Amino acid sequence: MKSTIFLSLCFFSLCGCLSSKKEEKQKVLNKPNLLIVLSDQHSYDMVGAYGNTQVITPNLDKFAQEGMLLKNSFSNQPVCTPFRGMLMSGMHPLKNGAFSNDCPLLPNNSILLAQKLKNEGYQTAYIGKWHLLGGERDRPIPQGDMRYGFDKLLTDNCHLDFRPHKSFFWNENGEKEFFDEWEVFGQTKQAISYLDTIDKTKPFALIVSWHPPHDWGKIEGEDGKMHYRYETLDEFTSLYNPDSIKVRPGINPSPDLMKMYHGHMSMISGIDKAFGMLMTKLKEKDLVDNTVTVFTADHGDMLESHGAILPKQYPYDYSNRTPFIIKYPKKIKHNTQSDVLFGVLDFLPTVLGFMDISSKQKYDGKDLSDALLTNNTDAVAYIPIFNFERGTVKKHSWRGVITKEFTYAIAGGENPLEMNNVLFDRKNDPYQLNNLFYNPEYKNKREELEKLAYDSMNTFNDKFYVEADFKRVEPKETWEYNYSKRPIDFFDNNN
Repeated sequence: MKSTIFLSLCFFSLCGCLSSKKEEKQKVLNKPNLLIVLSDQHSYDMVGAYGNTQVITPNLDKFAQEGMLLKNSFSNQPVCTPFRGMLMSGMHPLKNGAFSNDCPLLPNNSILLAQKLKNEGYQTAYIGKWHLLGGERDRPIPQGDMRYGFDKLLTDNCHLDFRPHKSFFWNENGEKEFFDEWEVFGQTKQAISYLDTIDKTKPFALIVSWHPPHDWGKIEGEDGKMHYRYETLDEFTSLYNPDSIKVRPGINPSPDLMKMYHGHMSMISGIDKAFGMLMTKLKEKDLVDNTVTVFTADHGDMLESHGAILPKQYPYDYSNRTPFIIKYPKKIKHNTQSDVLFGVLDFLPTVLGFMDISSKQKYDGKDLSDALLTNNTDAVAYIPIFNFERGTVKKHSWRGVITKEFTYAIAGGENPLEMNNVLFDRKNDPYQLNNLFYNPEYKNKREELEKLAYDSMNTFNDKFYVEADFKRVEPKETWEYNYSKRPIDFFDNNN
């Protein structure tokens, strides 16, 4: 009798154990997949869905009709490595370590995106531009912590030659292999191959990171000056008549500028075709409905707007405002838009929110998934924007904020770049052609936004203003700086 009872107890215990495992397995299977697609140096205004009637992006436009388009998405720091560090960590660059290009993301400061998803039972992969390792770029990413939780990693680390037989990647044995086609297509086919080989008993998280439409160096123009170079396949350049391309408002077109626009837009049409290839594969694999799919970019490209010398690192929309389109049929209605202010610091907690994955990690950004779905513009009063620089001369160091109505930033560092002192009315001056920073009528608004910038810096222990002594002279056109106590960059005293 005792042995019968014992066997019965064992049987029910075993059944309970098997049932529990089955439920756990089913719970993992029901979790949504995640596909993040990144382009680089791609401004919000260079996608048809954002109102550009001349750039050819049919696949991205269709994707926007099927999901949600964010009208106010910003890269808090419009630089490649800092963007990637914030995306993967949800942490401010002063915490995650990736405060400037080639400064690696610190792997153990927080639970990173892929690490979190691995803990949730996901298989993880990253394909394309990495730019997070630091130091020498021409080397593979070592095994271990510096892969930040990705099981599969196929990357060139970071280089700029996207041509067939010039572009390459490091395979999983740490060997360099060259693509026999345009880099974007080679990487896209790697992603498609990955989707063909995933373990169907687990959800997946895949990041596909394309480097175009990033420039690939400088070239001397017809005017004898150096201009950034944008070139790609004839298949895409032939889509455009360079003589009929319209440049952004407030810019005088020149042959060299028109050549830049032509190449840049042609590259964008190339990544649009690659994006369509990925979407076709998701549909073929019946993965669309249960996948959170995001398309966004590291930052924008000034394309010499406002007299910019660099493509990015400025507090202007063309530099830091990015396309952001997200599709998840289970939660997001077709053809919706959101006006909510959204920064890349919000990316990780928001994506986890859409995926219904809770985290005990305290992020510097917010979970805005509900706010985006309801278009609750009161959820975010402002987002911080900033640029950190290294070296002895820091021209491009600045701090600021973006609100629903204004963009504000102030320059700092040695020889501060005057064009980074900005105050723009976002509603009445969408192309940012009228800088109100030195306008005495906006003194109160400037000081109000400066306080928000102070508050943000204090939150992150950013010492940019600690020894600053601004002598405001009104209503002069400039402010006089006391350089004996100049604005300092945090890293002046924290190398």
